[in-house]
Amino acid sequence: MDNRKVRVGILFGGRSAEHEVSLQSAKNVADAIDKDKYDVALIGIDKTGRWLLPNQSQYLLNVSDPELIKLNKQNEESVALVPQSGGQLIDLSAGGAHSSIDVVFPILHGPFGEDGTVQGLLKLAGVPFVGAGVLGSAVGMDKDVMKRLLRDAGIPIGAFQVFRLGDVLDFEAIAAGLGLPFFVKPANLGSSVGVHKVADSKTFNEAVADAFKYDTKILIEEFIDGRELECSVLGNQKPIASVVGEIVSSHDFYSYEAKYIDEHGAALEIPADVSDSVSEKVRELSIRTFQTLECEGLGRVDCFLKKDGSVVVNEINTIPGFTKISMYPRLWDASGISYPDLINRLIELAVERFDREAKLKTSF
Repeated sequence: MDNRKVRVGILFGGRSAEHEVSLQSAKNVADAIDKDKYDVALIGIDKTGRWLLPNQSQYLLNVSDPELIKLNKQNEESVALVPQSGGQLIDLSAGGAHSSIDVVFPILHGPFGEDGTVQGLLKLAGVPFVGAGVLGSAVGMDKDVMKRLLRDAGIPIGAFQVFRLGDVLDFEAIAAGLGLPFFVKPANLGSSVGVHKVADSKTFNEAVADAFKYDTKILIEEFIDGRELECSVLGNQKPIASVVGEIVSSHDFYSYEAKYIDEHGAALEIPADVSDSVSEKVRELSIRTFQTLECEGLGRVDCFLKKDGSVVVNEINTIPGFTKISMYPRLWDASGISYPDLINRLIELAVERFDREAKLKTSF
């Protein structure tokens, strides 16, 4: 590229129950990105799926309240990304084109953002983007497919059962197979939205009904009595792992409220107070998980350390939170990579992958 600044489109919001989390994450990235190197274009997606160019100086309302934060849609422009345009945004409100985006940084959590849908659009548009591609994003989002791939690769996971909308669920049979308590959760969502810890039949039906509000497929997982450890992964073909951190939740489990609403909902111990052998095991499993699921760019792998010393992988997050209390950037900060440098590295990884894929033959 020439000497002009690289134009980064920060894509945030989205049609997901994790919309508000995305707004918080996007603000943190926009505040921390190197303004001397990058020209930032904030692209908000509202809850109906419309792409908007909001007021760049006041793109969020109620910023200080994570429960009331929302996209400022006053004086916004409705835009679209055109396939094979090299990142060209078209103004749908008045016609005409905006300056092209050189690279997109998706800060979208959950369906319609983290599941491969947006990633496919960005590939069709011919623009580099941060994070996993279509396949890695899709399998990283679907906890059922994710766990089956990990199991096939010999990576230790907890026991789980899968049910689809319309299935008849037998509480006694599930409890006999998984033990009590167990967790009920949507298959394709994150941030602990729709997740319930079930200890008896009284709360079972309510938990199942709530999980099915967010997805047509749900998981019921065994409760693992262990410490919650997390590890950040960074890279494309040769990923590296951060130091290991621990989540110590003051809530019954690491819920949505504990993650994003209650500042005292959880303590993040960085680095985790574990032995070197446990730390290396978590880091090794995190990289294996990242590669098994065909991820690139970034990912946060969540594990459990059981009382017998064994480590079980719970899941990967291909677009982990970037809020001020999020684990992913804090783990890298503790590993020697600052927040602004982390953002820069992720953008460089996006361009590196794009350039590598551009050299592939498309005909013979």
